[in-house]
Amino acid sequence: MKIFSYLDERLIFLLDAPSKEEALDTLVSKTISILQLPEGERFHQAILDREKIVSTGIGMGVAIPHAKLNSYSNFFVTLGILNKGVDWNALDNAPVRFVFLIGGPADRQTEYLKILSTLTVALRDEELRKQLISSTSAQEVLKFFEEL
Repeated sequence: MKIFSYLDERLIFLLDAPSKEEALDTLVSKTISILQLPEGERFHQAILDREKIVSTGIGMGVAIPHAKLNSYSNFFVTLGILNKGVDWNALDNAPVRFVFLIGGPADRQTEYLKILSTLTVALRDEELRKQLISSTSAQEVLKFFEEL
């Protein structure tokens, strides 16, 4: 499985967000607008509700908020690279710089778990995280994932 196939240049953002809430709101609203997502408000609320259960900050400066709805037919990944780390209540208490927002169909749990696993394994690579932080464009970010 290649994460590259779920990424879209239009959904990669270099963000200046001072908080977790602002980062989530910005990424969700941009995703809804660009993809013309049905049930956008429901998706947004599902992201916020999931975050209330337990933080999606997995460590290493990475958060993976996600929501799955029955009305969605395909998975998508929106990436926000934050210019400054924000508190996300992550497992390792480190500030988050990378937010991978995942959305997709509720009935394809296996595919979702593969996306999550592939992302997690790739992001363990400190060199990749350094390259992503120094990226200046969505095209540059895509190239790093194309090679994985």
